[in-house]
Amino acid sequence: METFADYILAEKEWVKKMEIMHYLKKKTGVFFDKSVIFKTFLAKLFLENSKLDLDENMVLTACLLCNCKKNSNPQDLSKVKSYAKEGAEYLKALGFSNRFCKICEEVNRYSGSTPREKESDILELVDQFGGMLLDRPERIGFKVDEALVLLEYRNLKDKPNLYIEEFKEFASKMQEVLV
Repeated sequence: METFADYILAEKEWVKKMEIMHYLKKKTGVFFDKSVIFKTFLAKLFLENSKLDLDENMVLTACLLCNCKKNSNPQDLSKVKSYAKEGAEYLKALGFSNRFCKICEEVNRYSGSTPREKESDILELVDQFGGMLLDRPERIGFKVDEALVLLEYRNLKDKPNLYIEEFKEFASKMQEVLV
């Protein structure tokens, strides 16, 4: 019997994956909005413009799903700290592998999961950086150079990320596209 995990991972076109996510949101209410689409596009561009040996299909699928249990209210700190772990548990029920669920759980560092999966470092970068570029109700989006500084020296301070240097180089080159 085919699971949802089999179905979405078998789809190789990322635009069709987004359509699947749209219908999943309608059916189940998972978190899926323009920020998820933007961050997934950012991950796609990063992977296409780097020489990283990663499974693009898995990374993009994880980008679409890692925030599935995210709360739309960022003021609720308990939900901010627990949504990734709750999302990983939900994804496990949909048939995703333990490794895939771990990648999604590690989009942030609140679960304390170690060692981190290398794909998680991509999710962390695009989630945080992409979030800084987007306008929010409480602030306007940051400029690319400002977001890079905040990402490296505030958000990831003392938190090693395998791809931060490649990502900074990518973002600097792609600055005109990202704004």
